Amino acid sequence: MSVTDAMQGLSLIGWRRGARGAISFQARNPATGVLLEPVFFAATPADVERAAALAEQAAPAYAALDGQARGAFLREIARRLEGLAETLAAVVPAETGLAEARVRSELRRTTDQLRLFAAVVEEGSWVDARIDSALPDRLPQPRPDLRSMLQALGPVAVFGASNFPLAFSVAGGDTASALAAGCPVVVKAHPAHPATSELVGQAVVDAARVLSLPEGVFSLLFDDGIGVGQALVRHPAIRAVGFTGSLHGGRALMDIAAARAVPIPVYAEMGSVNPVVVLPGALAARAAAIADGLVASLTLGNGQFCTCPGLVLALDGADYASLRARVVERVATVAAAPMLSVGIARAYADGVADMASRSGVVRIGASGERAGDADGVCSGAPVVFETTGAVLRERPEIAHEVFGPATLLVRCASADELLAIVARLDGQLTATVHAQAQELSAWPRLVPLLARKAGRVLFGGYPTGVEVSHAMVHGGPYPAASDARTTSVGSAAMLRFARPVCFQGWPDELLPPALQRANPHRLVRMMDGRVENSD
Repeated sequence: MSVTDAMQGLSLIGWRRGARGAISFQARNPATGVLLEPVFFAATPADVERAAALAEQAAPAYAALDGQARGAFLREIARRLEGLAETLAAVVPAETGLAEARVRSELRRTTDQLRLFAAVVEEGSWVDARIDSALPDRLPQPRPDLRSMLQALGPVAVFGASNFPLAFSVAGGDTASALAAGCPVVVKAHPAHPATSELVGQAVVDAARVLSLPEGVFSLLFDDGIGVGQALVRHPAIRAVGFTGSLHGGRALMDIAAARAVPIPVYAEMGSVNPVVVLPGALAARAAAIADGLVASLTLGNGQFCTCPGLVLALDGADYASLRARVVERVATVAAAPMLSVGIARAYADGVADMASRSGVVRIGASGERAGDADGVCSGAPVVFETTGAVLRERPEIAHEVFGPATLLVRCASADELLAIVARLDGQLTATVHAQAQELSAWPRLVPLLARKAGRVLFGGYPTGVEVSHAMVHGGPYPAASDARTTSVGSAAMLRFARPVCFQGWPDELLPPALQRANPHRLVRMMDGRVENSD
């Protein structure tokens, strides 16, 4: 029996399967246009209700588990995903058009981030324990004993992303960070890769069952539309939302969450143009190398990354002309490649057509191979546009994301013009500077401007490639993300799904272990204004 034969195409509601509802859909191989088995069934309203209710019931018991138990859960999920490596290496490319090597690399990233969060919760200091000892003799009034720490928000709704079917989907960063923080998770699977989602979702369920965790700690809902996701965000049991996708989709969820009787936070990562600023010294020294790196970054994953460099700013002149010519030359050698879905391919084609129609914008380069969208086969080809700084200052809306391998080169007449453009940019996930170290002193406003605009500022690199680590920030001011104070990648991502709680005047034996006098878990804590280590 094949893997697809074993799949049921039904939502996972705790330990049970969802209903075989009236609405069905199938994934389509974006490289061949072939519809894939099996047929999947959209979750019914009763499925959504049961998943949310189970999560709410599970929340207190799951939040009460110590870091060792939650860490064991995350490690068990990682172990089971590794056991599915060969199956995923076959299923994911069929649903996404991604190469097997990319899938194996993404699987490693997914298991690595699960283990990163496991290590953080097992160590435990992430709860940020703070203790202000009682001062009964203080004048003019005594101070009570005050002890605070972070605690889980409650059930979290997670939306699987299209462009990372493993690392930002069912068991990806949002799910891993929410589970690490002590929150049950209900995932709305992305309709472009439902078989991948079922395989991974079943692995999470099996890990929870083998460890005897509460049934509602995880559920997975299918839908090829927006109704299930909307209903999930509206459900009063849901306390927060994790989303990676378009500005349109993220904003819609933010509005739904804000309109609830009790509003909840939506942590949405919604993409950006990721400006790259190339200063004159760097242009003069290495225009060809910078151009090669830009094209490699632009076409990585066929541009289907939220960190794709979609805007390049430089001062006009002979060195800029060299950069421009090299970019055009290199892009012409890159073949069109499959996009993740028909919808993404069509949106990319529409975005390219819109950019080409803009007054003052010229298409200067493209792949030598034409993109296609026939009989369900969808591909996208890299495109390079150019405009002037004067045009962009007059019409800053031109600098918007076209999700795919498209970029806009901007010839700026002066440093003041370039800085004025940067000052008017929307919020970004990343901003990059290519410069000779000594020339930055002549641009004192540039780096502070970029740091105000972006969550991650790079020197001499390229924005694609997001390390999963403690220091990483993947977020930024709106509209790159819904909350500039947070990150969706790295160990700090779990802070999104926790809130501070202060315990005042409680007997020591009734406090959570993290706040007890003996510090049984040996945590790093702040004691009376001073950080104390576990010793």
